[in-house]
Amino acid sequence: MGFDVIASIMTIVGLSTPILLAALGELVAEKSGVLNLGVEGMMLLGAIGGFAVAVMVGNPYVAVLGAAAAGAIGALLFGFFALTLNSNQVATGLALTIFGTGVSSLIGLRFTGRIVLPFGSPFPPALSKDPFWQVFFGYSPIVYFALIMVVAVAWFLNRTRGGLILRAVGENDLSAHSIGYSVVGVRYAAVAFGGAMAGIGGAYFSLVITPMWAERMTAGRGWIALALVVFAGWKAGRVLIGAYLFGFLVWLELFAKGNGFGIILPQLPLQNVPSQFWAAMPYLMTIVVLAIISARPSGGGNAPACLGKPFLPSN
Repeated sequence: MGFDVIASIMTIVGLSTPILLAALGELVAEKSGVLNLGVEGMMLLGAIGGFAVAVMVGNPYVAVLGAAAAGAIGALLFGFFALTLNSNQVATGLALTIFGTGVSSLIGLRFTGRIVLPFGSPFPPALSKDPFWQVFFGYSPIVYFALIMVVAVAWFLNRTRGGLILRAVGENDLSAHSIGYSVVGVRYAAVAFGGAMAGIGGAYFSLVITPMWAERMTAGRGWIALALVVFAGWKAGRVLIGAYLFGFLVWLELFAKGNGFGIILPQLPLQNVPSQFWAAMPYLMTIVVLAIISARPSGGGNAPACLGKPFLPSN
């Protein structure tokens, strides 16, 4: 039983990591006032970019850098239209998702059926393979990177001058511009960071979870990342909680499909519930949470005042 508990915890952590990375990147972008709905597309670009580099180079760490670069390039493409040309951010983000889905499928044609060696734990086998200690030391380096980034993002936004500038740009871009800060430059940097994080999150699918390439393998996790930023009230610590809640719901889906809930609720006839219901449950729960949050008198809470609005200094 103990081994089952540990295996379940490790599964939840693994399922939560890509959404945590993507949500942290989107959090920084939105704190600067940019609403990028292309997270799913950037994750897919990162997934195929990281996998392609892994196949060609054979080094998983270089592959992660390739995934970050692929996601950042997609984000900068979005930035060119949304920040330089002042196109509608919602429409541009949706276009980026379509673009990322199509490009990743096209590039992935030559990598279908290929496999790569998965990441190993950075810790000695005595710890990473131990039936008990593996719950702390048995994960991919990307998992530990994601946890470190939670602390790093929270510290940057709340404790550094750069974070203060970024938040000022997101709250009042005209005031930040009037005292000499480059609003567009700050937002480009934030968008590129968000794209890099989404790319690494996508690479977690193709380098760790599978590890192989399959079309649309992120399975809508980018949309969950967008919802989690709102659910978390634009707070890095709450993003961590929300991501692990989502990971738990996905694990519950897998457990339910394997056991029919007969172990937990033997008195209820849940064995015949279609598996599609459990697959949809994490997304349904996310919608419910967002509906509850939006129904509050304060609305979305800590949303940046300039979120999604174009920067027009001439006005």
